[in-house]
Amino acid sequence: MPKTIDIDAVLNTLTPLRNRSHDTSEEEARAAFATLAPFNNGAVFTGSFDGTSPWERHNGGDELVHILKGETRLTILSEKTENILELKEGMMTVVPKGCWHRFHAPDGVTVLTATPQPTEHSTAEDPR
Repeated sequence: MPKTIDIDAVLNTLTPLRNRSHDTSEEEARAAFATLAPFNNGAVFTGSFDGTSPWERHNGGDELVHILKGETRLTILSEKTENILELKEGMMTVVPKGCWHRFHAPDGVTVLTATPQPTEHSTAEDPR
């Protein structure tokens, strides 16, 4: 059955991830993010961090990214191009299925995503 979710209440239970990088452990990341609800073949997530995420991609579908607070530079790689989006509070985008992408948020960001699974990660300079 449908239910309401208080996103701010959930965020208050999390530990923001500081200095996120490719060296960040899974345990540290789990403490900073929460699953809000199942959604299609994945889930809706929220979390807060600063730093740079590893590259990720989702071959199961497009990913919706909504910025709740702060700002980030989102780099999206297609086979031939690199797109850099500057996203601020209240903005959103859709990352196309199968495109590698990463966040760079030196001053911090809080995101809400509808993310299909599975998720692949890469620490390569260019994962293509």
